[in-house]
Amino acid sequence: MTINDAQETVDHWIKTTGIRYFNELTNTAILMEEVGEVARIMARKYGEQSFKKSDEDVNLADEMADVMFVLICLANQTGINLTEALEKNLVKKSIRDADRHKNNEKLK
Repeated sequence: MTINDAQETVDHWIKTTGIRYFNELTNTAILMEEVGEVARIMARKYGEQSFKKSDEDVNLADEMADVMFVLICLANQTGINLTEALEKNLVKKSIRDADRHKNNEKLK
């Protein structure tokens, strides 16, 4: 599935199953909630916190997909083509960071 396919698929799902998009502010709050769920798993799986009994069945991939879903909703709502946005962002990073990371002593 391409990013464009994902944007079209989410839009179709929202308009048929979800009825309509939540407003942009609500979706922004939902995005923060979903990112928080990813952070919670990361802190427990890769960090120093431990899982509670109720956290043992968490699924990192599913939580990351939730983040993507809501981000795609926001892109659709605001008229952003995520493929174009990512391509432009990678060009920006490639120019800006051409030597930055190579010269970072912390990364050697």
